[in-house]
Amino acid sequence: MTFAVALLVMLLARQRAVGLLKDLPLAMLRGMVQIVIVGAVLAIMLHARQWTSVLALIAMMLAASSIVRRRVRKIPSSFSLALISICAGAGTILAIMVSVGVIPWTISMLVPVGSMVIANTMNTQSLFLERLHGEVIAHTGEIESALALGAAPETALLPYLRAAFRACLIPSVDNIRSLGIVWIPGIMAGMVLSGEPPLFAAFYQFVVLTMIFSSSALACLVASQQVPQRIFSTQQQLLLRG
Repeated sequence: MTFAVALLVMLLARQRAVGLLKDLPLAMLRGMVQIVIVGAVLAIMLHARQWTSVLALIAMMLAASSIVRRRVRKIPSSFSLALISICAGAGTILAIMVSVGVIPWTISMLVPVGSMVIANTMNTQSLFLERLHGEVIAHTGEIESALALGAAPETALLPYLRAAFRACLIPSVDNIRSLGIVWIPGIMAGMVLSGEPPLFAAFYQFVVLTMIFSSSALACLVASQQVPQRIFSTQQQLLLRG
């Protein structure tokens, strides 16, 4: 039923979202198969050794980087760009949270919470790079004029990096701002349904959302440091074209 409703909505909006209607059925089918497989893998992992959770998170980061690469194919070496950024963002935040005990070192907690952080970091990374690509293509003349006047590539690119950075973090900020007023996130609902005290569930949900924001922002910061080296030549020529 939800599949049919999603298709109907995209059918109504097909003139505004060209190409998405074709991608949606495959994406939903793929998502359903993947989540069923993940459920089966998690059921097996619950009886495995703790270190296997690290392997699972590494596999998620590789898959997330591959998905980002497909969104921004025109940015040179986009897979390695996304992988370094996601590992730096999600990997660092998860390592800190596990080391201070915020996330228990158990498969049943680390893998689900880690997957939420990695998935949201992936989405933010896609938004950041896609927006930056659009900004650069739309302002190629301005960037090349700045380079011709002697500006460094980082300086010529700075206004568009700022625009992309701000745009990609708006959803995360809005999620934190609307927490408990507009929506009750899934992890909190799940903890309450499983018998945890509502106040503890609410606090933990806030912690998870702030982890997601920190991971996303750190990943974009790392990506913004790498992008100039990938879209400008050593002769300071803009390589990225539409």
